[in-house]
Amino acid sequence: MTIGLGIIGLPQSGKTTVFNALTRGQVAIVGAPSPGKPNIGIAKVPDSRLDKLTKMFEPQRVTPAQIQYVDFPVYLDGKNKARGIRGEMLIGLQQSNALVLVIRAFKDPSVSHPEGLVAPYRDIDLTQLELVLSDLVILERSQERLEKELKGAKASERGWIKRDYELISRIRSDLESNIPLRDQSLSSDERRSIVDYQFLTDKPLLILFNIGEEDLSTDGVLEQDLSASLGRSNMLTTAMCGKLEMELGQMAPEEEDLFRESMGAGESGAGKMIRLSHSLLGLDCFFTVGPDEVKAWTITQKEPASQAAGRIHSDIERGFIRAEVVSYDDLVRCGGIAESRRQGVFRSEGRTYPVQNGDVINFLFNV
Repeated sequence: MTIGLGIIGLPQSGKTTVFNALTRGQVAIVGAPSPGKPNIGIAKVPDSRLDKLTKMFEPQRVTPAQIQYVDFPVYLDGKNKARGIRGEMLIGLQQSNALVLVIRAFKDPSVSHPEGLVAPYRDIDLTQLELVLSDLVILERSQERLEKELKGAKASERGWIKRDYELISRIRSDLESNIPLRDQSLSSDERRSIVDYQFLTDKPLLILFNIGEEDLSTDGVLEQDLSASLGRSNMLTTAMCGKLEMELGQMAPEEEDLFRESMGAGESGAGKMIRLSHSLLGLDCFFTVGPDEVKAWTITQKEPASQAAGRIHSDIERGFIRAEVVSYDDLVRCGGIAESRRQGVFRSEGRTYPVQNGDVINFLFNV
């Protein structure tokens, strides 16, 4: 299950630096953005449960859950300002499961800001406006198409065309009033009917304030303020020093751990960012364990057991018999599979069982 988040931001916001921090990449950071191909990288989802399972089963390999980030290039005009969302960038963002908006909050005289002064909340408005304008273009074209269809429609077709037209008109009106689709009052049926449009303002959004090292001591207060002013169920906020996290990400894991320990730092900003990305999309994971491999598998929350089996292989879903399940907490408490069986917490579940976050599962199947 490949989950992709598109990274966007104004020029000089540090979004490629953030991309490198999240993916431990080494994409060159250039002073002046230029059109080009997006940068694509994979990040491992941090999960302390894997460490305990690894000690318990001593597998040959350990595979954490993964999430993909795509750093999209900024298209500029002659004044070094963004020229909107279009072409390959639009297609790529439409294919993303969620968006990461990198907002510059660091001050660096050597890195000019396209708007002159560093003003994070202004930049949020500017970037969100680009998303709104992109959706409005699609809505306008859809209205024009439906109007033409309505003129030549049969009597039996006019009802659903009118309903679609009215829905598109209402969405457009709210969007012109600066209400993104993710915040509009739409029924589940209405949301299903527009899913193929892949509207950008309907995608879950993670706003990241890219701060300087001098602000690290107050990042907790900043994150509280951001959450209070901007955060909601489908729009999360956080703060991270992209430059520092990128530099730490280039270290060997052991060196990075020692450095963070010497600083008295807890979880890395990049790690927290990756976890928030997972949470934003309503994702969980289950584990498969054994001497060969301990692996985390990404699923949607409460995914049926048979569908979760298909994450491993389609044959397992097709020939599903049952799932042998023990919760992570019960497994750790018991100290292993054998004791879990003896205590009766290693149980059998059917194909419709909603898999819980952290379940350890062995699937039985026959094909």
